[in-house]
Amino acid sequence: MNRPALEAAPAAGGRTGTVSLRTLSEHLGLSMASISRVLNGSPAAQAIPKATQTRILEAAREFNYRPNQLARSLRSGQSTSVGVLIPEISEGYSAAVLAGIEETLSSAGYAIMMITHHHRAEVLERSERQFAERAVDAVIAVDTALPLFGPIPTVTVSCPDPHPYVTNIVLDNARAAQMALEHLHGLGHRRIAVIKGQSFSSETEVRWRAIEASAASVGLRFLPERVAQMEEDLPTSEPGYRATGRLLHQGGDFSAIVAFNDMSAIGAIHALLDAGRSVPEDVSVVGFDDIALASIHRPTLTTVRQPLHHMGVLAAQAVLETLNAPPESRASARQIMVAPELVVRSSTGRWTGAESESV
Repeated sequence: MNRPALEAAPAAGGRTGTVSLRTLSEHLGLSMASISRVLNGSPAAQAIPKATQTRILEAAREFNYRPNQLARSLRSGQSTSVGVLIPEISEGYSAAVLAGIEETLSSAGYAIMMITHHHRAEVLERSERQFAERAVDAVIAVDTALPLFGPIPTVTVSCPDPHPYVTNIVLDNARAAQMALEHLHGLGHRRIAVIKGQSFSSETEVRWRAIEASAASVGLRFLPERVAQMEEDLPTSEPGYRATGRLLHQGGDFSAIVAFNDMSAIGAIHALLDAGRSVPEDVSVVGFDDIALASIHRPTLTTVRQPLHHMGVLAAQAVLETLNAPPESRASARQIMVAPELVVRSSTGRWTGAESESV
């Protein structure tokens, strides 16, 4: 067979991706189906001899072959992309969940289109149009007040409000709050303060209700002056620092703090130390999440661990399961609850002061 000569790929920075699958087929003397199976990593490619697979891969590299993703999408009806809505990219919660999502989808051949909304309503409203324009196959919303995406498959992470046909990955907040309160109660703490999450966080109220219920079960109560809510939209320890300052200004009559997350707990520790109080000798501090910084901060942070990376993996797996299922068999709204774990470190200690109220 007279095979057409292929022009080598241009140098870096030049025009690339001009060789078609048909031309590659004619050059190699192989069917387009066989070449496609090898280049796409299809299980059917295992039936093709290794030497032939090597020839195909070497030719694709030599001539800088790039698949026509648009054509593939039109044929399959899928873009092999997933939209991800997330408040911001920062150390801790968001990064850990996103890593689980990206790793799982990438290994399945999917790309992600990410929108960081910083809790801005106009960005959330615009996201539906942007995802539609890019024809994403599904959406994953992380710690986000969920917009409506119509028929598009949607999975949420830490979104307590149920939506039709939406799978939600959530922490067992009731058990998490119970772990934190029982730990402090067992150490003799009765005057416990709480740092609530910001009003825009999807988990703030559900976690606060869980903490209130767990406190009541062990005979504790929260006086108004022992509750402070974070206000600033910052993914740092600053909101926790300022909330603790308000707690101290409101009287400071507490021996322990339960913080909304680890970053706010770290901010609380800094505020206490700046106010001349030692941790945990004067005040014990408990966080939520178990981010990487929790184990290296001084003092190391006692926290309720969320399996954040695993929650991202579960969200991506739920998307893939939905996309691979026939539309008529897709599940209605469901919730996948993950278990917390108490990690005790050096930011909590036994209370040795005078007895205080227990009701």
